Amino acid sequence: MRWPRSLQSRLALSLGVLLTLLWVAAAWGTSVALRHEMDEVFDSALQETAQRLLPLAVLDVLGRDEDDTPQRLATIRDHDEFFTYIVRDAQGRMLLQSHAAEAAVFPPYDGVGYHQTATHRLYTEAALQGSIRITVAEPVEHRSTVARNIQIGLALPLLVVIPAALLAILLAVRTSLRPLREFRKTLGGRDARDLSPVPTKGLPWEIAPVAATLNDVFERLKASFDAERSFAANAAHELRTPLAGAIAQAQRLRSETSEPGTVQRATDIEATLKRLTRVAERLMQLARAEGGQLRLDHASDLRPVARIIVADIGRTVAPDRIKLTLPEQPVMSDLDPDAFGILYRNLIENALRHGLEGSAVEVELTADGTLIIANAGPVVPAQTLARLTARFERAGTSAEGSGLGLAIVAAIADRLGSELILKSPRTGQASGFEARLKLSV
Repeated sequence: MRWPRSLQSRLALSLGVLLTLLWVAAAWGTSVALRHEMDEVFDSALQETAQRLLPLAVLDVLGRDEDDTPQRLATIRDHDEFFTYIVRDAQGRMLLQSHAAEAAVFPPYDGVGYHQTATHRLYTEAALQGSIRITVAEPVEHRSTVARNIQIGLALPLLVVIPAALLAILLAVRTSLRPLREFRKTLGGRDARDLSPVPTKGLPWEIAPVAATLNDVFERLKASFDAERSFAANAAHELRTPLAGAIAQAQRLRSETSEPGTVQRATDIEATLKRLTRVAERLMQLARAEGGQLRLDHASDLRPVARIIVADIGRTVAPDRIKLTLPEQPVMSDLDPDAFGILYRNLIENALRHGLEGSAVEVELTADGTLIIANAGPVVPAQTLARLTARFERAGTSAEGSGLGLAIVAAIADRLGSELILKSPRTGQASGFEARLKLSV
């Protein structure tokens, strides 16, 4: 038999089997003890019956005339006669017998005491110096029937008690393991970024050390992740000033020289430094997305933030390149406007950078808080689509970018408990790309 993997099933099965075996053994032992006591009681009854009947038989025999004809007692009414007897003299002649006695059942006299044949248990007693002897017989089947009835009486309750006890064991084990199930449910309900301590209150002392160990692991992981995010954010922040200075120096160098080669090199340096600046900004945004507070204790309208960011980006692109659609009613959310701005800007800039040149990017924020950003362009293969949210993944495109935009959006969506849905082709079209994110409203 295959051992179940569930601890609850193992405990219930092992306790149930053990308890059943103990009850069966107890019932068997009880029946054996009762059979022994029953034999003693029946033997005592045989002896007492012989000793009570012998004086009466002696009086009956001595009071007779000189007649050796054996007498059989008449039946007063029909009944089951479990004890039968005969009275014999010293020569073995039959003097008296009960009405149901059969001579063949009684063996020759072999002294006072108990005797056993294949079918009967007998007891013999003598009086008048052995001249008158009485033998009382009881069928062995009678004792077997009584013993069998006793065993059935012991076994029948077990057919009810054992299933009820097994059910009680199952309920008791299930109740006792409830803290373990709740502990498992607590761990199973966490997302990959939740490193808060596990509640240990109310846990049995067998599970409490596990929870304490997990909390210690969570604390060390959190410290490690915090240090990593802090390093990335601080490094990116500290790079901004020297990068800005280096860009200014490259621009000054380009303006102060007329040599074409030097001008080109200064231009290339400036472009490289600007790309490095964008990467630093994205790293700071990623650190903010992974470790910053995303929820506020109050809700605000997301539409003003959407308008401001679209207007800001619109100053750097061709007119009508961004098509914004907002509902008339406010779109309320407890999402931090800064976090919303980060994911909103990254999605729009990603659509502008990788969309078809000159085509409009459609930006829509619906009344139920769903953000939809779509752009025209070739269909992105499914295998490429699946890895676009990985860090520094640019899917083989030649367009400029850090490869962090969608990774930042995915990190924010993950912490919000929402799903970033990337589709290609876009909804209702044969080509293009679409990003959809449901914000909690």
